[in-house]
Amino acid sequence: MNHRQDVADIDLMTEIATLYYVQGETQEIIANRLGLSRVRVGRLLKRAQAEGIVDVRVRQHPAVSAEIEQELKRRFGIGRALIALDRSDGDAQRSAVASLVADHLSRSLTEGGIVAVGMGRNVGAVADNVFAAERRNVSFVCAIGGSLRAGEYMNPDHICRRLASKFGGESETLYAPALVQNAALRDELYENPTVRQALDRARRADVALIGVGDMSEDSNMVRMGWFSPQEIAEARLSGTVGDMMGCHFIDIHGQPSATPMQGRVIGLGVGDLSRIPDVIAIASENTKAVGILGALRTGVVNTLATSATNAHTIIRLDEATR
Repeated sequence: MNHRQDVADIDLMTEIATLYYVQGETQEIIANRLGLSRVRVGRLLKRAQAEGIVDVRVRQHPAVSAEIEQELKRRFGIGRALIALDRSDGDAQRSAVASLVADHLSRSLTEGGIVAVGMGRNVGAVADNVFAAERRNVSFVCAIGGSLRAGEYMNPDHICRRLASKFGGESETLYAPALVQNAALRDELYENPTVRQALDRARRADVALIGVGDMSEDSNMVRMGWFSPQEIAEARLSGTVGDMMGCHFIDIHGQPSATPMQGRVIGLGVGDLSRIPDVIAIASENTKAVGILGALRTGVVNTLATSATNAHTIIRLDEATR
């Protein structure tokens, strides 16, 4: 197919999608109006979705999650819970949770605001699920250093750039590695003027986007080479149930866990997060319920974004471990 034909097909798909999704015409009426078969109209609508011309999202009715949101708010003192419907596919589940976060940001970000951005797939998915956002002057600032093995999708610098391109504003990089060999080197880097200036900017954020990790030998931290499966297993045996933003390893009660992995990451501390008005903890995977419970018990999370299954599991775990 030549370029001219490609353009013609795109124009036709756009016209059909507009008639169907925006103007509410039936496929039969569209077929008659454009002189096409109804079968071809249906195929072109499917192709329009596959090629990104159409983005179809099913929003959960507020009544579905209202009761469990109130229970989470009561138990943990959070401001809101964004609960996505359960999906069987992991990528679809991540997108569903990220869409709720993107919509929350679209409603709440204001001119001149600052967003501190963590790393990981769940945080990265937020940038991919921002649609038709109002442009505003917002600064997206890295809340943690970068990692070569994380790749562009999960690195905070690249996530900041994608968010800035969707919402407007600017992105700011933290020029430091995410992981260093020991706490002494971390403390030394904190004194570097470039690092200190970037982190000071992140500390003044109105919103923070952070991921919650689990203690799995298949976790991102292991895949990136930060820690070995043995280190993860030993940390789990010592009571570590998860991490916040890849920095802060916590037990089920939300307290810092006693693990040698602690204190080696360049990024905002728990104390820093506690002073940010809206800390949004994002975790879509159903393996993370215990880690999410620990994160909620730290008291720094204001908004939780997760799946319905996780939400129910967290409440049951909280009841069983009080």
